[in-house]
Amino acid sequence: MATSAPAATTARRARGATKPLEHRVLLTATLCLLALGAVMVYSASSARGLLQGDAHGTSYLVRYIAFGAVGLALMHVISRRGLVLMRRLMPVLLIGSFALVLLVLVPGFGISVNGARRWIGPGALSFQPSELLKFSLILYTAQFVSDHPKRLQSFRGMLSPIVVVMAGACLLVAAEPDLGTAIVIATSVCALLVAAGVPLRYLAYLAAGAGVLLLLYTLFQPYQQARLTAFLDPWQSKSTSGFQSVQGQIAMGSGGLFGVGLGQSVQKVFYLPEAHTDFILAVIGEELGVAGVAGVVALFGMIAWAGLRTARAAAAPYAKLLAAGLTALILCQATLNIFVVLGIAPLTGVPLPFISYGPTNLMVILASVGLLLNIADGEKVHLRLVEPSTRRAARSARARDVATEDRDRRRRDGGSRRSGAGGGRRAAS
Repeated sequence: MATSAPAATTARRARGATKPLEHRVLLTATLCLLALGAVMVYSASSARGLLQGDAHGTSYLVRYIAFGAVGLALMHVISRRGLVLMRRLMPVLLIGSFALVLLVLVPGFGISVNGARRWIGPGALSFQPSELLKFSLILYTAQFVSDHPKRLQSFRGMLSPIVVVMAGACLLVAAEPDLGTAIVIATSVCALLVAAGVPLRYLAYLAAGAGVLLLLYTLFQPYQQARLTAFLDPWQSKSTSGFQSVQGQIAMGSGGLFGVGLGQSVQKVFYLPEAHTDFILAVIGEELGVAGVAGVVALFGMIAWAGLRTARAAAAPYAKLLAAGLTALILCQATLNIFVVLGIAPLTGVPLPFISYGPTNLMVILASVGLLLNIADGEKVHLRLVEPSTRRAARSARARDVATEDRDRRRRDGGSRRSGAGGGRRAAS
């Protein structure tokens, strides 16, 4: 026992020097995306900021760096001991995020921007509860599925604990309205259920039901009908509902193979709405060209590879499912944003993870990466289990020795009794 502490310290140092490959790939891709995000947020917002009276045009950049620093600190803390902590905090996070989303919908509490009531809090410190809700739902689903795997083998067993909670969250978020985040929630949870081995026919039932609800939602929301019409033919309504899509396509097409040059975008200044948030990929396409967009896609591909490899290598079922769910959360949001900018999906208002300016989304995504790093690094539990496993091995060895001695004693005693009995019978004969 006296040498256990130095041995643990040596093992910790050795492990810190040689992190698993997926850990290093995930961290590298995250830091590269953050660096690109800082550059592009400044590029996309500086000119408009100067026109609006910002002396240096750096207000959004300063906020991005500040919230990114908070997110990195949160990622570091969670990467060290986040798995156990998040499992304990899951009920509080889930109930609290539901309560905050409900509070946002109450007039006088939620902040309305561009017709959507999604934020709560003062000014630049406003918070978007739906971002915390989607993170909490991944935690909840992973924990429930790992604790009750047999419930997933029947549709009724899966319905009440998972589907009802997910559907309630999606309806609340869609009522803000924020259909894009609701779609990200639904697809991420379904991806986690696929990783858990849910029969695909159950997910087909869910997809059919969700499709019907989505159609009804579109029919009863005039602005959603306008977005759908603009998606089908944006150039027909290029000055109204299709304006943003058209300007995004012009920006992407103007960049060519290598772009017009960093900071040289024209669309971001006078034409492209939400250039520093939802449509920042269009600015990347104009300034850095197809090569820049391909680099962004490659970095998200690295995150996908590292996340899925982490899920496959994790020891515990909860860690496996959580890694798969968090990877799906990042990739579903990134895929939806890229599809919207490229004109493959209707407008949804979902930011590009790591790169777009969105304080709450940035911190939640970095917290998700922290959990993935924790799982990739062996969940930080193996060092605590070294000494107990040694004691268990010693107890097992002692138990085997005692059992062997008892067995030998019984054999000797039995042999003596059998010998005496046999001798008596022979004497009697």
